[in-house]
Amino acid sequence: MEALFQDIQYLKGIGPKRSRQFKRLGVDNIFDLFWYVPRAYFNRGHPDPIKSLKPGEAAAVRATVKGTHASRSRRGLHIFKALMEDDTGLITAVWFNQPFLDQLINPGQELFVSGKVKTAQGLMELNVSEYEILDAGSQQVDVLPVYALTEGLSQKTIRGVILYILNQYLHHYPDILSPELKQKYDLCDIGFAFYNLHFPQDGPAYLRARKRLALEELLLFQYSLIQEQKKQQSDSYVVHQPQSNLLERIQEQLPFVLTSAQTRVLAEIYEDMGASRQMNRLLQGDVGSGKTVVAALSMARAVASGYQAAIMAPTEILVEQHYQSLRKIFQDQGVEVARLTRSTSAGERRSILEALLSGEINILAGTHSIIQDEVEFKCLGLAVIDEQHRFGVKQRALLSYKGYAPDLLVMTATPIPRTLALTLYGDLSLSIIDQMPPGRKKVDTRFVPNRNADRVYRFIARKVREEAVQAYIVCPLVEESEKQDLLAAITLYEGLKEGMFSHLEVGLIHGRLKAWEKEQIMQRFKAGEIKVLVSTTVIEVGVDVPAASIMVVMHAERFGLSQLHQLRGRVGRGKKQSYCFLLGDPHTEDGCKRLMIMENTQDGFRLAQEDLLLRGAGEFWGVKQHGLNQLKVADLLKDLKLLELSRILIQEIGQAEWMNSYIGKKFKKDKDIVNN
Repeated sequence: MEALFQDIQYLKGIGPKRSRQFKRLGVDNIFDLFWYVPRAYFNRGHPDPIKSLKPGEAAAVRATVKGTHASRSRRGLHIFKALMEDDTGLITAVWFNQPFLDQLINPGQELFVSGKVKTAQGLMELNVSEYEILDAGSQQVDVLPVYALTEGLSQKTIRGVILYILNQYLHHYPDILSPELKQKYDLCDIGFAFYNLHFPQDGPAYLRARKRLALEELLLFQYSLIQEQKKQQSDSYVVHQPQSNLLERIQEQLPFVLTSAQTRVLAEIYEDMGASRQMNRLLQGDVGSGKTVVAALSMARAVASGYQAAIMAPTEILVEQHYQSLRKIFQDQGVEVARLTRSTSAGERRSILEALLSGEINILAGTHSIIQDEVEFKCLGLAVIDEQHRFGVKQRALLSYKGYAPDLLVMTATPIPRTLALTLYGDLSLSIIDQMPPGRKKVDTRFVPNRNADRVYRFIARKVREEAVQAYIVCPLVEESEKQDLLAAITLYEGLKEGMFSHLEVGLIHGRLKAWEKEQIMQRFKAGEIKVLVSTTVIEVGVDVPAASIMVVMHAERFGLSQLHQLRGRVGRGKKQSYCFLLGDPHTEDGCKRLMIMENTQDGFRLAQEDLLLRGAGEFWGVKQHGLNQLKVADLLKDLKLLELSRILIQEIGQAEWMNSYIGKKFKKDKDIVNN
């Protein structure tokens, strides 16, 4: 297998210069070349006759160049045109911003081109997306791979190199599946798979190849997670054995009855907490399903057992809410609750650190400040992480190192399919709250074009006047244009305050405010003094104001489905009918589709699946999660059945000695993954 890891520059016909070009594509060695997956394919076996082409349709044409012409648009865009002819007619092929084609494409050449057919000044044109100059040196196959390129490398060069290594090095590539397993699960050989991924014989051969290589990736992905889990496993653990009736007292005073789903999940957590091993559990539940009270009761069990508990949340607003909720739950129970954030004063911070170390503080709520080295607990028994997707593996590990291997409970309101959750968080047991508290009404969700915004504002004014409700108006805050978006929020706030809502108390909250300012505004909103709160997405997660029953999201097309669902989850927490208005003017098909799905669906699991399909796994989580970005063939959502099969196969395959090297080459560590 070592032959696969030799530097690409030593391959026949490459050398140092071309090697540098390949390395810009992330290809360092022969192994990387095998996994350099085509982004598309040319099927030259069945070209479309020019006479049959219709505007608006995709087409592939094989024809001879009759003449060429280069020009520039008014904006300076280079336009290259080639008049092409086959046995049935003529069409003009058009390329944009590729000036080198002047020297490359000439009359008399035979070309294979594909793209979209359009009409210009009454004549049909083919806007070219892919092309191939056919000559004696062209690969003699019907289906050709199309690869991502970089300056200095052509399709012909990459195809030639790939074809060379397939013929010369494929026998070095190990097949990790035995003949028996391949027969049992109807899987092809690894050699057949790579050959037909790059140069498919036909459609069925490509599908068999893709299935095998997607499974190969998912298997290696699972192995890499197992390796990480072994590194983080601890022989230490905490056993929670309640020494008081604190848990019973807390549960008795709750103003509601737990749902059967909450009761089931708590039983799973309590069993883990009482076991002679460290708990690592993922608690997954839709917005408003009652994860917070489950966390509070788990912390009560830890305190009753003589240990401390901590909860880490991504924003100061959410920490403040947890702090106030926990204080209310543990009121008059002899339990000391504190909070620690970046905004905590130096004096208060010293007092908290001393009280933590002495054991005077039983429960600590905080942002990532609590994983700093100087924060020490006397006996931390349970660590809770809220909104798991906002923190990386590293932060989770740092919190679990506090104390003597405390139990770990991580919570997320971002629902994902069970198999996918078990893969992404393979080191965590999974609990799902799949039931909403009784009596919670659906939020009436409507898409409203920007031009009708005044209708929404009049609706809010009437509801505030007649029913004493409150409303959020959320403006997007996108990193690339943070200043402009912040300005937009301030402008909207001032416009509404002076105009449509001049008779109402209007507030403004955003991330640039100091912690005490944000806290003061949220307290006034909770108290009902502020009737309309203009906000950036700092209120996205966890904020609970039962009287707030109207949510307006500005530029809603700029948000993903899961984020829109989180925002919608801020209302619908009281007894009154709640509304969510999605204002925007989507200019893309995906943008329109997202808003239509939001109108018709309240189910967070379905929304999360749709979001994964629309945006892809990497963008869905917003980070390079565990090497997700390095999956070349597999699609975590579309290949769920293969994901399940990979989990089965792991139990049937012994890990060979060379596997660690194999995994290291397949999922290369980079700073984004390591720091995640």
